Amino acid sequence: MNDSSAPICVKGISSQIVVPDVVNTAEYYRDIYGFTIEGYFLDPPVYSIVSRNGFQIHFGRSDGNELRLNRSIRKGSFDLYIVVSDIDRMLAQLREKNAEILEGVVKRIYGSREITTRDCNGHIVTFGD
Repeated sequence: MNDSSAPICVKGISSQIVVPDVVNTAEYYRDIYGFTIEGYFLDPPVYSIVSRNGFQIHFGRSDGNELRLNRSIRKGSFDLYIVVSDIDRMLAQLREKNAEILEGVVKRIYGSREITTRDCNGHIVTFGD
């Protein structure tokens, strides 16, 4: 029986990133960032999902098979922020996989230690602890 007075809990959030090639992107996130490919949708694929430890990222193919990144709106921004349990080990894994690391472990004023990377499409992916 449902208790209609109980608050609705958010059980997860999945970001969708627009990319020119969902297969290439999903394979990059598997090979470099350690995600698992959950699936591709349609043929040729226009959508894919990757996951790691129960968290998902969705990739949708851009309509024009291109990607526009505009960093002029806010410098220092990122496209994805992924919280990890061990930032030092994550850095070692990223180096081992030859990820494009823009900034190694940096302690931020808000207390988090972060690594900033760029994925195969130019998206900024930040890992924090």
